[in-house]
Amino acid sequence: MMTEFQNFFRELAQTHPHWNFVWLYDPHQIDRVFTGLWMTIELSVFCLVFSVIIGIVGALAQGAKSRLLRLAVAGYVQFFRNTPPMLQLLFFYFALGQFTPSYSPDGWLEVPIISNVGWAIISLSFFAGAFNIEIFRAGIEAVPHSTQEASESLGMTRLQTYTNVVLPLAFRISMPALGANLVNLVKTTNQAFAIAVPELLYQSVAIWNDYPSAQNPTMLMMMVCYFGLVGLVSLGMGGWERKLRIPGYGV
Repeated sequence: MMTEFQNFFRELAQTHPHWNFVWLYDPHQIDRVFTGLWMTIELSVFCLVFSVIIGIVGALAQGAKSRLLRLAVAGYVQFFRNTPPMLQLLFFYFALGQFTPSYSPDGWLEVPIISNVGWAIISLSFFAGAFNIEIFRAGIEAVPHSTQEASESLGMTRLQTYTNVVLPLAFRISMPALGANLVNLVKTTNQAFAIAVPELLYQSVAIWNDYPSAQNPTMLMMMVCYFGLVGLVSLGMGGWERKLRIPGYGV
């Protein structure tokens, strides 16, 4: 059955030169697709988690008593929101990467302790984290002051009020905007191609460099894969939002 399936696409490549689905019958190209897809998923998961953590911590820091800390967070948000993510990625990898320590596993080759994958995760997490800070800040400000005052009147400290009362409510209010930002982050992971991270776009370009006739099918495959990934994130965030919904409050 598999042989007939592969033979069909081999014949299709011969009869229709611009539709060579080489990654459906060549095991090496199949491995490239799955390797790139898995790397894209890894980048997305790590960046989603770290960007949400940055957003929560940064939003809390914006309400800190220290003016210096508030200014530092505001500067970070303005920098990452107002510069292109591709430029940030190149800056992290080529500029900051020159100052990171390296080690030599064989006594000859110098290997940096942060790989190109690591820099991609760091850069994209900081990029999305800047937007998440503003999203969570808006959610925190939407929580009525009377709710905070009521928790403080019960003897809660400021930190307890934020962690036990304000943040849970703010998180629910922020869910729609947060979901949109995380979906955008998944799509932005393909910019890691610029620093040779072997994600889906990188592997796809490698495929059609070897087989120019496979360009159209490979671009179609990328569209389907990203549509599937974005769809999963959207469905997951939508389900999570409905589960956390408080009737009559916020979203």
